[in-house]
Amino acid sequence: MSKNILIINTGGTLSSVMKENGLAPGLTTIDMQKELHMVSGDTTLEIEDFCSLDSANIFPEDWAKLARRISEVRNDHDGIVVIHGTDTMAYTSSMLSFMLRNINIPVVVTGSQLSITNPVADAMENCRCAIHMAASGIPGVFVAFNRKVMLGCRASKVRSLSFDAFESINYPNVATISSLGMSIDEKAVPVRNGVFHLSDSYSTKVCMLKMFPGMHRSLLESLAEQGYKGIYIEAYGIGGLPFVNHDFISTIEKLINNGITVVIGTQCPYEGSKMDVYETGKRSLEIGALQAHDMTSEAALTKLMWILGMTENPSEIRDYYSINIAGEINK
Repeated sequence: MSKNILIINTGGTLSSVMKENGLAPGLTTIDMQKELHMVSGDTTLEIEDFCSLDSANIFPEDWAKLARRISEVRNDHDGIVVIHGTDTMAYTSSMLSFMLRNINIPVVVTGSQLSITNPVADAMENCRCAIHMAASGIPGVFVAFNRKVMLGCRASKVRSLSFDAFESINYPNVATISSLGMSIDEKAVPVRNGVFHLSDSYSTKVCMLKMFPGMHRSLLESLAEQGYKGIYIEAYGIGGLPFVNHDFISTIEKLINNGITVVIGTQCPYEGSKMDVYETGKRSLEIGALQAHDMTSEAALTKLMWILGMTENPSEIRDYYSINIAGEINK
């Protein structure tokens, strides 16, 4: 029996056309209908336009609206494909992984590096991969790009121009496409551990900082003064922060004592943090900082936004952040 797949278009390069000020989203799903049906195989497609935005213009309120729309229609379709710009795709797919935890159908986010109107574009192949993953019956949130499928909370954009723009960070691909067809690694798919419940709350009082030599700890204090409730710090190596002449750790301790959640990860995209090795990392753990372990920066940040949207209780925040919600963490 033919699978029914819903295509939700949010814009991005895939649907872009040349305008006066450069490439910008301009095609609707009606405009792309012929191309989409060319790669749909024996699936039945329904299409709708959610918005038409360059993904740089996608904000948390758009994530919540998109999650609500997917929740509304999930039982009417066998799978859903979300067309999205590549620049913030990993943030969107990460947040959807949390907001749509335990969803009962495949939700596959995809896009392209060239518009679907370009004859040498990657758009058709990415849509083909996304549609067939959406028809697989394997529930979860995924990213399909360059003939591979990644967990939504493990995908990260690592190249700005190449068609091989996304990689699955610290986690195997869920599926790959080769001359043998689509091969799905079901062991890489997180097991549903409960019923689906839409959880679309979030906090925008969250900031991400990347450590660099010369950064002043007063920057952290200014964030607290502005009312931020959570800070994710990309530290050095496996989680190192300065504490000798410029004592960031004492400043972080003050923030934590004032009710601000501080998460520490690494600037290195692969292998994650391990803060129980060096003195600097141990000091951070002792004062109550949370650790991102092997999460992507996108997942670490959106997970913090999502948790702080649900609770301000420090013990609940710690519990939520430490457990594996959607496959985003492996300690």
